[in-house]
Amino acid sequence: MVASEFPRRLYTKGFEPVPDKSIGYYSDDYRLVHALKLALQEDEWEEIYESPLGVFLKFHDLDFGWASRLVHHMLTFQIVCKQRYEIWSLIGTTPVRFSLHEFEEITGLNCGYVDDLALTDLALSDDTRAFWELMGVDTESGPSTIEIIEACSNCSSWSRDDRLRLGYLGIYAGFIVATRPGLSTNINHARLVMDLEGFKEFPWGRIAFQHLINSVKEKDLSKNIHIEGFVQALQVWVYYALLDFAAEFGEPLPNDIQPLLLAYKGSRGRKNVKANMLKQDIVLKLKSTTEVFD
Repeated sequence: MVASEFPRRLYTKGFEPVPDKSIGYYSDDYRLVHALKLALQEDEWEEIYESPLGVFLKFHDLDFGWASRLVHHMLTFQIVCKQRYEIWSLIGTTPVRFSLHEFEEITGLNCGYVDDLALTDLALSDDTRAFWELMGVDTESGPSTIEIIEACSNCSSWSRDDRLRLGYLGIYAGFIVATRPGLSTNINHARLVMDLEGFKEFPWGRIAFQHLINSVKEKDLSKNIHIEGFVQALQVWVYYALLDFAAEFGEPLPNDIQPLLLAYKGSRGRKNVKANMLKQDIVLKLKSTTEVFD
């Protein structure tokens, strides 16, 4: 497919919106992670750390360098995509995709299909009501990040399972949906925490991806924006798609680390990011030509 056959760009080439302020986000809240670490016993923290959702805590430990300008440029390179849960961006004349498949590759999260992802029939049990009251949260609302932080200072006398529930709710609120700290989370998804084993195995990757991509698609990139959800996955997506660029600008960690989310330190404040991203297209075309003649 030649460039002229691609759908139109969201922004005219060469006239993409220039980033003014850094893209705002709510994920990887240091106050929340710090509060959880103080609230949980060492073995409780370790259990969550080594669980399927522990990838977020391991990511936090990287002190990942957020590169807002890099993500902004990648999003302004978008072409019109009618698929609700896909983004396509053109790097020069090379299209790269961000979909549930790439998100799963990057994060290693469970992105499996379930019939009722919204859990519309989940009832309020007596145990759930008691735990919500213990946290000091309205029984008809999912706990906000602020409410979870506040509960962390009052949980020393709780049972081990209840502190684990608090820890998993912190990951749900602070990384998976990562919305404004004072905003209530989805009540049905939050209630799943009463079954600790079921909570760990739920396809949270699908929830995290949908929340992120819905937030991205509703933004006007010509304005200052905040993105909800685990926005750092978009930066790692750039590294995923542009390997030579990633080697120079992503501060890759040694050895073959999986998932890819944990393979880069990220970088802040690099100059000429856009020019170096577009240079990648030349590299890709040269590689393609080499493969043809090999």
